Amino acid sequence: MFRAFQYIGNQELLKRKKTLFVCSKRAPMATYEKIFGWVESQTKKDVVMCCNTTELEQEVLKSLLVNEVPTILVVMNRFRGENNVQIQRALAEGRLLIVVMEQTDKKKWSPRNRNYYLINQVADQIVGGYIDKHGSLFPLLVGKKNVETLTHNLVSDIAAEPDKRYQRWTVGEDKTLLRMFYEDYSIHEIKKRLNRTYLAVRERIRAITMPEDVLKGREFEEFVLELLDVKSGKHLLKEWRGDKTLGEVSPENNSYPDFIVEEAETKRSIAIECKWRQTLTPAAMMELFASENLTTYRQFAEESHLPIFIVLGIGGNPCEPDGTYIIPLEKAAFQLTPSKKGPSKLVCEPSQLNTFKRATADAPLCLDEFRTDDAVLLSSTSKEQQPSCIVETRIKHPNAYKPWTSSDDEQLTRLFHEGKSIQELCSIFGRQRGGIRSRLRKFGLIYYISK
Repeated sequence: MFRAFQYIGNQELLKRKKTLFVCSKRAPMATYEKIFGWVESQTKKDVVMCCNTTELEQEVLKSLLVNEVPTILVVMNRFRGENNVQIQRALAEGRLLIVVMEQTDKKKWSPRNRNYYLINQVADQIVGGYIDKHGSLFPLLVGKKNVETLTHNLVSDIAAEPDKRYQRWTVGEDKTLLRMFYEDYSIHEIKKRLNRTYLAVRERIRAITMPEDVLKGREFEEFVLELLDVKSGKHLLKEWRGDKTLGEVSPENNSYPDFIVEEAETKRSIAIECKWRQTLTPAAMMELFASENLTTYRQFAEESHLPIFIVLGIGGNPCEPDGTYIIPLEKAAFQLTPSKKGPSKLVCEPSQLNTFKRATADAPLCLDEFRTDDAVLLSSTSKEQQPSCIVETRIKHPNAYKPWTSSDDEQLTRLFHEGKSIQELCSIFGRQRGGIRSRLRKFGLIYYISK
């Protein structure tokens, strides 16, 4: 039925009649009442299939799990819900199946072709929460007889909630909201518990929890530290600065690099600034390499006598970027060019960053990669060009740091499901333990590995 790379959970749900929930990306808040009303009408005999691409889809998924409705979650890349309380509970109770859509060199799933496949080949019934006539879902559903639409396209036809956004929140309400939010209850359950509007709950969550951009930055920092393997003691985390603010007031050291790392064997230390962006637009380049930021970094370098490197992640997710770059501070201004008509501008060409790109985004890091010359990093092929730590590692693990092929991934997945241990997989693939665990985590299989 599914062209799936991986199944996690109860596959018996595939044998039952499946209702696919779909919803346009910008669903008005006024549609939430009917959408969550439909969620609560589902029973333990139903099976609802959904994705978690948009904010509303994520909220509907949470509500389905809280209401113990048997659910099939479809994801395109890998399962990223290891820490979701409701997902863990549903998997343990056998009322959830997570389907990871198969990605191949010839077939890359986009949200649109995923929806086309689910609508035409998998779903028995389709429920549209809110379908925008100008969106990509509308043409996929036109003319189909097995579609039920919960809300009309015109927002004016839907009764809006009374606006209670400015009603004072009590300490008790905030405590309840935070507890439910961190236990992965949906906005609907929080709204019912506190008798507030959806809009008021969403705005309060955003006001008293960590902003999304801060969370993404912290997630990418953890990704970099994981590549450095600081838990093993090979590299020591000497300092890690968190961005702290009070309103618009922030301490001066917020502008300093994110952390200082020391190599345990050589005692060599460097400072690292981590940045992740979904796309590298000219505006993002201007912000990343702004002269005031670079001036602050240079001042810190002079005071601390430490070299500074910018580790840049582009695309994918903060915990799994499509590409990573290691840029020495003195090279960070290479994008700036003088302009006769005004201030300096950026020339944003990918080729200018390729010198600093790592061949494999999630390969383990060693301080030999943090160099101030223009030598090619992990993409080097000769032993003379490669960092010494890579050459030494490949004596015991001949495939360490090398890119994974699709056949490698298929074999790794098969052997893991056959019960091979991490140590056995290391021997079979000629790779380090960290490399094997990183690849398993990429495909969500790490969920089954005990700490």
